[in-house]
Amino acid sequence: MARAIWSGNISFGLLNVPVKLYSAVSKQTVRFHELRESDGSRVRHKRVAEKDGKEVPYEKIVKGYEFAPDQYVMLSREELAELDPKKTRAIEIQDFVDLDEIDPIYFEHPYYLGPDKGAEKAYALLVRAMNEARKVAIARFVLRNKEHLAAIRPMDEVLTLATMRFADEVVAPDQLDGGVVGEVPKPEKRELEMAKKLIDSLSTDFDADKYRDEYREELLVLLERKAEGKEVVAAPTEEPKPTKAPDLMAALEDSLAAVRGEEAKAKARGDGGARKKPTKARAKSGSSARSGGKRKTQRKKARA
Repeated sequence: MARAIWSGNISFGLLNVPVKLYSAVSKQTVRFHELRESDGSRVRHKRVAEKDGKEVPYEKIVKGYEFAPDQYVMLSREELAELDPKKTRAIEIQDFVDLDEIDPIYFEHPYYLGPDKGAEKAYALLVRAMNEARKVAIARFVLRNKEHLAAIRPMDEVLTLATMRFADEVVAPDQLDGGVVGEVPKPEKRELEMAKKLIDSLSTDFDADKYRDEYREELLVLLERKAEGKEVVAAPTEEPKPTKAPDLMAALEDSLAAVRGEEAKAKARGDGGARKKPTKARAKSGSSARSGGKRKTQRKKARA
């Protein structure tokens, strides 16, 4: 059961809606410890000074900003505390905008906003109004001593909040070394049409359950085999080669033929086509079945 990590008010105009903030994601990461190879002893990291190699206790450490090579301006914890953003309990809405106007590159971490006790009616009103207006609220708030820009939007009957990057934190493509795309020849009309056909043939409704962390699944199988003392043989991997410009049309045609071939096989099996847009319920159950089937196969291989 997820617990609230922050509580405050959504405020805009004269309206204040008490809310609680919950993390919307739970990272599924395989974590490792550092060990000494010879005997498996845990490796611990200590804070030591470069000058004499002596360990430095945490309370004796200050922050330093390097303004020139090996030259620092030092700030104490007290000086930094004075610069901390004003700790308020308000999520102050500044503007309402269309979601399509926000490039996804600005989004950082997702959260849920739930109503605090006694605020259910005001919360439901805000959700309904934003749903019907089809707008996203841009707001500011302080979390963990840092001011954040955030986007608030309704998802079904719940408000979501995504922290955002400020404009000066996003690197423009033209600032990259060498640029992302230089001068390129204009694509031929038939190549463009074929590429659009390939995109259309691969288009379907988005279903989050369809996409799995296959690397993590394979890693867990590998760890299970090693824990059981079984030999692990790594399969050779082959890096995909970039498609050369003269071969673009052939690659597009082969790709489209492969997709259509999969659709034909699916129709022959009687499932209506590989790229048929499924209903959400059917897509979810089908994805779960595929995921479960693959996991069973992996577990069988692991026990072999």
